[in-house]
Amino acid sequence: MRKNLQKHSLLSGKKVIALALSTLALATYSNLSLVQAVLAKTNNAKAKANKAFEGKAGQNAYVDQYFNHVFSVSPSWATAVGFHQYDGQLEDLSPKALKANLASNKAFLRRFQAIEADKNSKLSLDEKLDLQMLIAFTEGQIFEQEQLRWLERDPDRYPSLLADSVFSLAKRNFAPAKERLVSVCHRLEQAPEKIFQAARLNIKPASVPPIYAQVALEQLKGSRSMIQSTIPQAFQSVQDKALLARYKKASERVLQELDLYENFLKTTVLPQAKGRFAIGETNYRRKLHCDEMVDEDLNSLLKRGYSELRRLQGRFTELGRLLDKDRSPEAVFEDIAREHPSSEQLVSSTQNCLDKLCSYLLENNIVGLPSQDRVTVAESPSYLRALTFASMDTPGPYEYKAKEAFYYVTPAEKNWDAKRIEEHLRFFSYADIINTSVHEAYPGHYVQFLWVKKAPSKVRKLLGCSSNAEGWAHYCEEMMVDDGLRQDGSRTQAGQKPDYKLAMVQVHDALLRVCRYIVGIQMHTRGMTFEQGKQFFVKEGFMEPANAERETRRGTKDPTYLVYTLGKLEILKMKEEYKQLKGENFSLKEFHDSFLAQGFPPLKIVRAKLFSHAGP
Repeated sequence: MRKNLQKHSLLSGKKVIALALSTLALATYSNLSLVQAVLAKTNNAKAKANKAFEGKAGQNAYVDQYFNHVFSVSPSWATAVGFHQYDGQLEDLSPKALKANLASNKAFLRRFQAIEADKNSKLSLDEKLDLQMLIAFTEGQIFEQEQLRWLERDPDRYPSLLADSVFSLAKRNFAPAKERLVSVCHRLEQAPEKIFQAARLNIKPASVPPIYAQVALEQLKGSRSMIQSTIPQAFQSVQDKALLARYKKASERVLQELDLYENFLKTTVLPQAKGRFAIGETNYRRKLHCDEMVDEDLNSLLKRGYSELRRLQGRFTELGRLLDKDRSPEAVFEDIAREHPSSEQLVSSTQNCLDKLCSYLLENNIVGLPSQDRVTVAESPSYLRALTFASMDTPGPYEYKAKEAFYYVTPAEKNWDAKRIEEHLRFFSYADIINTSVHEAYPGHYVQFLWVKKAPSKVRKLLGCSSNAEGWAHYCEEMMVDDGLRQDGSRTQAGQKPDYKLAMVQVHDALLRVCRYIVGIQMHTRGMTFEQGKQFFVKEGFMEPANAERETRRGTKDPTYLVYTLGKLEILKMKEEYKQLKGENFSLKEFHDSFLAQGFPPLKIVRAKLFSHAGP
């Protein structure tokens, strides 16, 4: 079988999630002074906190205080969401800074909990829900630092954070190139102390799982490439010699630090690495609670996962037989991969697909589009081509300058031979282009991004969860096929056979997600070994061994990558309950619009809003 396309969705929502939960949650940092100053203003913090939170003006001031702190210690996240006053700053991962920020998080949490506990509170429903999100998020930061201790156990966090931090300044034109390159230099110049020295102080070699050390060594090549080629290519237009010399000096220092770090990993970390990657059931449940507000018993979650797996496997076999009863489903699926545009037609084919999907949504009342802004398809910039086949680059919810959204697709290179070109283009079968575009753009991540910009509060613009964002995009794949979407952008009519090829691609992608769901739980809480996880993807998800190994590796470091399927199942359940409540007045578009209007918070929050005022 062909390799599965590793799809990248850099929608604002997911971008916020990625940075909040991999930069902020994995690298919690710095400065206690803000919280100390805030809490020192009153001997009755509880009463004044309530007063500050109540009412629109008060709530904005209170929430602003919190996010001012958050962005001061996580400036890379600030850059991503559009607050560029932090562009010259870099996360401080030193032990002193980590200790201070842990105290800050605990002080904020006490303040949030005091508001929640006040029985005389006059908070509105929206304010109460925002408060629940702030509590869960802050608890998550404390939990990550005190219990999961990623910065002690995962050496890849440090160079990857730096690479992501400088890349966020390069990939969007929110300011002149010269100004952004100055910020890149600022961040690189701080890296030796705040990133690499901190890493050597924080990492506990005996606690590092061997696979984490191995992955960290493998990933160093990408970090070097980012500094050596990606950033220079992105800033080719800059002609300021002094600035270029500054970048050269800063980058050479960082490259030296990367060499030293590689030696540290090889000689100190890897020989002593004896940690277990499994986080255990208690930590797994706590992580689900903090990240997704999910408290369901793990046995119940596994039962649902296996039920979905068997349903999808049956559907994959059924679709293969409907297309060709004389051959295996795997062979039928291979034929679908051979139907693809040429490299020269890749951009136009994808843009055409997006145009059709957008029209389909409007013509068939699937979901509202709160903006006339549209996605532009373009070839991936040269400095991105080694990193991705397809990617969505959308601005953050507070980005008011670089507002364009780009859907990048990577063409085959002209100097490749025919065999390599064909292998590359098999990632872009016509059916796969449309299913990926449903997930990434219409009505998936991009449409949700348009709604997030209009979310009802700053909290819901900035905080969210993967079971909502990825759950929504994954739900959309199945929903659109069930609605009758065809590869040509039309809708299946009465008496017409459904588009079985598109359905088969959608089910194959869903099998990957449900295997993640099961393997993540089993490896981290039920003793499944790495090899058993790999074989699960091969046997149950119809994957090639190389891709199965990649997915299993991801699962060792991303315990809760069940979020795609978990979110999809929860949204399907919510839709059925909403349909029963509305009866004859149910409208698919109204359900989708009401869902998206909440931002991308945990689905528990969406449910509370949807059913607080819904009625027949």
